[in-house]
Amino acid sequence: MIPPQIIDQISDRSSEGLALALASDEDGAIMELQWCNKAFTRITGYDNREIFGQRGTILIGTSMAQGDHLLIIEKLMNWEHFSVKVRTNRKSGEEYWQKMSWTPLSDPSTGDRWWLCSLIELDETPHNPVVHSALATTNSNQELLADYAEKIERLEKENSRLFEMAKTVAKESKEDPLTGLSNRRHFEVELKSWIQKLQNGGTEFAVFYVDLDRFKSVNDTLGHDAGDRLLLSVAKMLRRLTGETDLIARIGGDEFVILRPLGNSALDISSLADAIVQEMHAPFAFEGKSTFCSASVGVAIATAGMDIPEQVVTDADMALYHAKTNGRGRWSFFTEEMHADALATKRLVSDLLIACEKREFVPYFQPLIDASTGKIVSAEVLVRWAHPKMGLLPPGAFLETAASMGILKRIDEITFSTLPETLGAFDKAGIDLPRISINVSAGRLADPTLIHDIKRSGIAPERLTIEILESVYLERIGDVVHWTLGELKELGVTIALDDFGTGHASVQGLLKINPTILKIDRQFIQPIVEDETSRALVHSIIGIGKSLGMRIVAEGVETEQHALFAGRMGCDYLQGFHFGKPVSASDLQQKLLETNGQFWFPAETDIATLRPELPC
Repeated sequence: MIPPQIIDQISDRSSEGLALALASDEDGAIMELQWCNKAFTRITGYDNREIFGQRGTILIGTSMAQGDHLLIIEKLMNWEHFSVKVRTNRKSGEEYWQKMSWTPLSDPSTGDRWWLCSLIELDETPHNPVVHSALATTNSNQELLADYAEKIERLEKENSRLFEMAKTVAKESKEDPLTGLSNRRHFEVELKSWIQKLQNGGTEFAVFYVDLDRFKSVNDTLGHDAGDRLLLSVAKMLRRLTGETDLIARIGGDEFVILRPLGNSALDISSLADAIVQEMHAPFAFEGKSTFCSASVGVAIATAGMDIPEQVVTDADMALYHAKTNGRGRWSFFTEEMHADALATKRLVSDLLIACEKREFVPYFQPLIDASTGKIVSAEVLVRWAHPKMGLLPPGAFLETAASMGILKRIDEITFSTLPETLGAFDKAGIDLPRISINVSAGRLADPTLIHDIKRSGIAPERLTIEILESVYLERIGDVVHWTLGELKELGVTIALDDFGTGHASVQGLLKINPTILKIDRQFIQPIVEDETSRALVHSIIGIGKSLGMRIVAEGVETEQHALFAGRMGCDYLQGFHFGKPVSASDLQQKLLETNGQFWFPAETDIATLRPELPC
């Protein structure tokens, strides 16, 4: 399409023959005619369809003198503005004389270079055919023609070499060098073309976004040569499963995109997605070693009714994310619910960044109760987000997104910074809150500044417990984390391992950390009243902890019976809704004033009368 900036520079209401040619940046003599007016077709005898895409040499007839031909080429190669009176031929072969003028143009928005060619048919043979140049006026003679011929011959050889090089560069600019598929740049150009055709009444199409699930693992375990071999294998598979009308591109390390026109049946789309997923379930072998690398696929449809058709690739990416979060090795269609979820996540991300700036995170407190006395021994700090519009939000509403954003450390820092003032207020009011515990994310635990922040806070180390989630994969802790834990213990800070039993930490990891407190996850405590197997499992966990000298916390204590059973089985501390939900600092202060820290009165009755099967 001729840019409007170029069209605006010329007028088609001229008796002169006018044409526009898109030229090579490196060589003005290399061009393709893109447009002409009616006068141009009348003079040359060619119609628009015959002229479009042709080289400028279509204007060089057999009757044109060699000297004139060579001179025109030189002027074009040097991007000179010039005019020349020459004899040439129409399409029919008829000879005629014309005045040919060439004017270089440029498109400032794209940097493309163009030629404006003007033809005026002369009624009679000129006595002195001359070339008028912006730089000089050239007179033809034999000596000059010989010089031109030698120079042009040399330049034409160089031009041929550059032309071949340009073809190679053009090919490489479109192809992924490893797989030979389209690269990202070519895909984006083609996508625009497909969308333009769609908007002009063309065929609707599907976008398949393919991502390999364990590609990094292949590189890490078998090496990058194996990774390259896998990518080539995937490219070959995609070529085999697709047709000539489909476009396949590799747009990232292990990301592929397919454009496919919609057929008469939806099976054309679902069958391809099924086939890709199934093919990738097969093991991948390299130099006698095998591994598995499944693929997830997201599919979205570009339809004529879409407000923003360019959104279709983002839609396919959302569907891909949905497939991955639901187990990987599968495919998913884009739905409007995904779009709504994506918008909600986008708003959440934006709000979280603002929340960090405005320090909107506040601590809430849940008591830990001594199983033998019923008095408070500690309060766990649980973060809440005081959202200005949605109110107080629990961790489940934002922590996963915060983790994906990499801002958990910042939230930890904000929450921790409020604790010295809170403890000071309790102490000033004469309220006994012996200790507080705070969860620390993996990133914060690996941050050496944690020790500095604790020292600077003014909180007495003996009043502080750091809780570490089992899901931090403690058996794989690095040197920095190991050093941090050692420093915390030397300071006198208590280490607790939270959610024990949820499947990540091993006994070996437990020995490596050697926490003072072991918290049994609520999913094991909940069934102990009714289920004998659950009681036996909890009894075993308590035995492991006790044998290592640890104190045991039962999480998820929601009823009197939960509390009695956990206490009788050997848990030192109890935590759960039976003693109250997490509350603000002021509410906890009020509760402690009212109860003097007595949250529960352990029953006198022997719990064995309630459940005789309880293991002792």
